Amino acid sequence: MQRWIASLAVFALLLSAAATGAGAQGAAIKIGVPVPLSGGNAKMGDDIAKAATLAVEEWNAKGGVLGRKLEIVSFDDACDAQQSVTAAHKLIDAGVVAVAGGYCSSAAIPASAVYHDAGVAFVADASSNPKLTDQGFENVFRVIGRDDQQGPYAAGFMMKTLKAKRIAIIHDNTVYAKGLADATRAALQGKPGVQVVFFDAVTPGEKDFSAILTKVKSLNPEATYYTGYYPEGGLIAKQFKELGISGKFLAGDANNDPTFIKEAGSASEGVFVTSTPLPQDQSTAKAFIERYKKRWNQDPGPYSALEYDAVNVVIDAIRRAKSVDRAAIIKAIAATKNYRGATGTISFDKKGDRTSVLYITYVIKDGKFVPYGAS
Repeated sequence: MQRWIASLAVFALLLSAAATGAGAQGAAIKIGVPVPLSGGNAKMGDDIAKAATLAVEEWNAKGGVLGRKLEIVSFDDACDAQQSVTAAHKLIDAGVVAVAGGYCSSAAIPASAVYHDAGVAFVADASSNPKLTDQGFENVFRVIGRDDQQGPYAAGFMMKTLKAKRIAIIHDNTVYAKGLADATRAALQGKPGVQVVFFDAVTPGEKDFSAILTKVKSLNPEATYYTGYYPEGGLIAKQFKELGISGKFLAGDANNDPTFIKEAGSASEGVFVTSTPLPQDQSTAKAFIERYKKRWNQDPGPYSALEYDAVNVVIDAIRRAKSVDRAAIIKAIAATKNYRGATGTISFDKKGDRTSVLYITYVIKDGKFVPYGAS
């Protein structure tokens, strides 16, 4: 009897071990999504998280990948350098095989070092500062363009379309905003008759910008370009108009959200915003928009389609690699060519940047972002 009980116990242990092994084999494949879920940019973070969830749900409805389900693991990076590093370590500890996300460059750049050390692929959806891919990390990619692409575009629009010669540039000293401001100023320098008459920063979180805007007013700019984020952007646009400052008001792509219009109120009318095309203006995003609205009962945010593509690029790479090995996934992402996403065709250059990026200008009309020049 004792031998029988002992044998039964051994069998139970073997059965338990086999079950554990099978569970690990069939465990969900985890993809990390770091986003701001607190602070002034939480709305954008929520939009991005919803898009990531939709992408995974669609794959899971078709059976997942490699015979396994997919799972999103998300932590709040708060668009903060220190918290982003903490979030990155949490994602690594959670066992993610790759990461897709990162709204703010100020958070994405320090976090990218953690992913690099861990050998985990990082596909950024919205972080546009050049440093992210200029670091030379073989595991870092992005599906959005770079600030040194948007800056020259914005400079060209102000000079050629608005015929502006006296230009003021306001940023907020964050990595993204300062990078875009610097790139814009560099593109304007040396152009005949063009002068950057003002270049300075506001402080994120402020509500009263009258002091800095009064300085701008005294310089009589023909165009003022704000490169920071929408929580301050809407208020600056409102106070810009209240002070009766000359010239046109423009903003960078971190302001292409309805919240900007809400904050600015009637002062948002006529404001220009440089940006990659919003989902509603991309024919390739039509089906994505319909599915997103059906799933979440709301319109996608300006970076939702980019995050959807970032997650899908990762999953497609896992499929092509036929492996969840982190190094194999990095290699497969680097080899991505002409992937057909919601934001168009995606390929990466040697740095990990998207090879084809389009920028357009929106003008706010009747409380909506309308492509400039559209009837």
